[in-house]
Amino acid sequence: MNTPRSLLFILLAFIPAIAFFGGLTASASFVVDAGDFDRHNAIVEVHFKDGSGRDILKIADISGPALPLQMLDDHRGVFILPDLKAHKTRTFELQQRAVGQEKWPVSATKQGGKIVLDSAGHPVLNYQGDKTDPPAGYDPAYKRGGYLYPVLTPSGVNVTDDYPANHKHHHGIWSPWTKTEFEGRHPDFWNMGDKTGTVEPVDFGHEFWGAVCGGFIAHHRMVDLSAKPEPKDVLNETWQVIAYDCGPHASEPYFIFDLTITQTCASSSPLTLEKYRYGGLGFRGAKQWDGKDGCEVLTSEGKTRANGNESRGRWVRYSGMIDGKPASLAIFNAPDDFRFPQPMRIFPDQPFFCYAPEQLGEFQIVPGKPFVQRYRFIVADGIISADELNRLWNDYGHPPAVAFK
Repeated sequence: MNTPRSLLFILLAFIPAIAFFGGLTASASFVVDAGDFDRHNAIVEVHFKDGSGRDILKIADISGPALPLQMLDDHRGVFILPDLKAHKTRTFELQQRAVGQEKWPVSATKQGGKIVLDSAGHPVLNYQGDKTDPPAGYDPAYKRGGYLYPVLTPSGVNVTDDYPANHKHHHGIWSPWTKTEFEGRHPDFWNMGDKTGTVEPVDFGHEFWGAVCGGFIAHHRMVDLSAKPEPKDVLNETWQVIAYDCGPHASEPYFIFDLTITQTCASSSPLTLEKYRYGGLGFRGAKQWDGKDGCEVLTSEGKTRANGNESRGRWVRYSGMIDGKPASLAIFNAPDDFRFPQPMRIFPDQPFFCYAPEQLGEFQIVPGKPFVQRYRFIVADGIISADELNRLWNDYGHPPAVAFK
């Protein structure tokens, strides 16, 4: 079950609030407006101003059964909206949930040096918190922690790879920078074999879970190994990962999880990200997707592997056969992210992808100003269609509006 301690760690989250409401009682009600899009299993956030949402609640309306509302902290709750047509509204009443009725379909469990996320009894992903051992013969400099691997479909198909021989520094889903300038030096946190920079896991295990979602918070640091007389911390990085219970039960099941990356300067010196073709959020696809024809790539703008590199898009989908079964993973770029829609690195003959805002030119991460980026992942058995991805992205980029009565 969830604990007060784990709830306190959620206060570190950096998901921006859309609106705030206060002065509520357990019998207060709110209206959800679908806006311009049909909604199905949409993730909806409800924001409270004064801590009035601190009780564990459920919501109910006259048209259907009660739904769980999971409080992430005193001010923010989340629920799954089953169905609502475009330009329609539904009114929900907040109610206290009776003790003993709790159900936790999404779990986050620390197991040794990793955290395992599970939804509806199916594993979603592992976060590798401690450094993992690379294959035999690799330089110890490649030893890495602080990334997601494996990432699984609802049937258990792994759509990621780790330490591939042709790019030993690739790891499932990870987020280092490549071409940088820091205090006159040029540490590379991505190509760890060059030994000028690295990413160190700091701590993890701040798990949370409940009736709607589960996840964790972890901390990393990017270290300049070229600094003398000793290495110097450059960036502190916080990861928040949240998996939702809204896709495993669909007729064509899928998993949804969010990754919020927050980076702050570890000293009074800024980090300059020089113009370059990749660096930032990275994804390494399944080993069986390797090669020029190993997988298909599609972007929100209809681009493919043939013409999508350095284009910009709200989402990208990688798909292909794994052990005789079709599977796919899509990555959504949040509309409030820096340089949205961000340009993309699509490798011509390997299942590698990167959202790379530095393709558009140099920028800095400066002291006192957190650099926040948000991404949503859809992982499915089968080839999830462009129409379905557009529908899901509209839920993410243009969520239903919530207003208290």
